[in-house]
Amino acid sequence: MKKIANVVLNDFTNDSRVLKISKSLLHFGYDPTVVAMHNIGLSEHDSIQGVKTHRLKLISRPWPKWRPIQILKYVEFVFRAVWRYRNVDIVHCNDLNALPIGVLIKILNKNVKIVYDCHEYETEMDGLSGFEKFVKKVMERLFIPFTAKITTVSNSIANEYVKLYKIFKPGLVLNCPAYYEQPKNNIFRDTLGIRSDQVIFLYQGGLKGGRGIELLLESFSGFESDKNVLVCMGYGPLENLIQKKTEQHNTIFFYPAVSPDVLLNYTSSADYGILFYEDTCLNHRYCSPNKIFEYLMAGLPVLTSNLFEMKRLVETEGVGIVAQENTVEGFRKAVEASLKQNYTAIQQNVFAARKKYCWEEQEKVLKGIYSALHKSI
Repeated sequence: MKKIANVVLNDFTNDSRVLKISKSLLHFGYDPTVVAMHNIGLSEHDSIQGVKTHRLKLISRPWPKWRPIQILKYVEFVFRAVWRYRNVDIVHCNDLNALPIGVLIKILNKNVKIVYDCHEYETEMDGLSGFEKFVKKVMERLFIPFTAKITTVSNSIANEYVKLYKIFKPGLVLNCPAYYEQPKNNIFRDTLGIRSDQVIFLYQGGLKGGRGIELLLESFSGFESDKNVLVCMGYGPLENLIQKKTEQHNTIFFYPAVSPDVLLNYTSSADYGILFYEDTCLNHRYCSPNKIFEYLMAGLPVLTSNLFEMKRLVETEGVGIVAQENTVEGFRKAVEASLKQNYTAIQQNVFAARKKYCWEEQEKVLKGIYSALHKSI
């Protein structure tokens, strides 16, 4: 049985993609171990839904979060992971910061194969600039030749990698949830006091900059009636701003983040799902966020900003509305257009799309990638 180190630089408490991939690898007959970072209150050795998990304890973990110290923590993690897992058959590197671990293991063990799983267009992320961006670009260019297979979450990002590095097109493994015919719920109406005649537009995910949250708050602050309401569910730096807006406007509501295993129960309590990423970087422009697939799995039509990959999916599958402009006025017009659609007909498209955009379909792609890799070992 081939041993796989599935390396991720977080504490593996809320990483659905790493868990789904690990469970699939286990199903394919491999022996995967998630290699993650230890945190206070977590087990060093664990089994999560049947997946072995090893959270590496770092001597430097309690040290201050000062940039030079953070670099030392990273270096300690890298070398501990390399030494402990130098004899595995495959290293599955989640994102660029895990890739040096795979490369160093390959230097020690030339027979190891590296899978580089790009969850985002990491060298073109929002806020990345200057020396840090330069280092990431150089690091990726130097290390990609060591990889045996590359996977990513967006067709556009895959095409960019072909142009940048003159490689075969990476495998496209979308970050979709497992298929489930989620029934309709009314948790938001029951707990937040939203009327049955009001239309709920849901934003769920990280409450931080670049996601269009400020724009959404301004939009729902300015509607003439209270027929359309916004529910923001999640956590992050903008939580206080949202809480303040809920006190000022009866069309804005906040709901704290919930665990992934019950998430779709809450998602299905809305009428529309919102994804309004701002066009601030190529990572946003080319993203295929897992949230759009969660909305579809929960049976929600979607309303998105005018970014390439989201626009293509929404218009191809007929599952919602794309704002013509990524502005307050553009969003309000998109809301009005959404309400003019035949909701029942659009929802039928959603139900059809969720059968295509589910983990069971992505698992087939992953299996093909690993089957080809297995033959070369």
